[in-house]
Amino acid sequence: MIEVPLKSELFGEPVSSSDTLSERAAALVEHDILAGVWSPGERLGIQALSERYGIGATPLREGLSRLVFRGLISAVGQKGFRVTSVSEADLADITLVRTTVETTALRLAIEKGDDDWEAGILSALHRLLRSVERNPETMREGTPEFDRLHKAFHRSLLEACGSERLLRLHDDLYYQAYRYRRVMMRRLAPHHHAIMEQHKSLADLVLSRNLEKAEAELASHLATSLEVVYGEQAPKSET
Repeated sequence: MIEVPLKSELFGEPVSSSDTLSERAAALVEHDILAGVWSPGERLGIQALSERYGIGATPLREGLSRLVFRGLISAVGQKGFRVTSVSEADLADITLVRTTVETTALRLAIEKGDDDWEAGILSALHRLLRSVERNPETMREGTPEFDRLHKAFHRSLLEACGSERLLRLHDDLYYQAYRYRRVMMRRLAPHHHAIMEQHKSLADLVLSRNLEKAEAELASHLATSLEVVYGEQAPKSET
């Protein structure tokens, strides 16, 4: 068995010591899929996984089944499991569902959010912006600090929606889109200023409770991954 980093290195969500073996297996495999250790379409052999993570075959299969439900792994009949493939159609579908889920959650959060919710958004935005200001190199493919702060900001926008199911859907879809975002980040490296301005604009619209414009801005922001990864477009730097 080799030492495997936990998902906390990507998104600040540690595996609890009270988690079951199947939950731990799911978290560890998920971390490695998101980190690019396991490539899209790659077969996940139970024996190889067991040796890597030091977890038995039964909890591993249970953990992999959890990731099938979450869209990161595909079950292949009696042949086992593969990492879900990537494609433009898949990212378009993820973006469609993310937009539906997140604009719904955002609408509820704007209606219900209090001062603590607003403070959470400002805090998450400040941490994200300061991280990039201090070191623009933090905003590149697979950088744990940026990954953690970026996800925390997007989660903060929806936190007051009052629906744990919507928040879980947001998390699952964010992780499904993350594999594409790694490609996107390579192409956006020189454009960190424009990207941060987009995040500030989104936060401003949400905090002003401008529901219609905030929903439109969020939908446009979520569409960026599809445009950049497959349309090879990138935000223009401000002059």
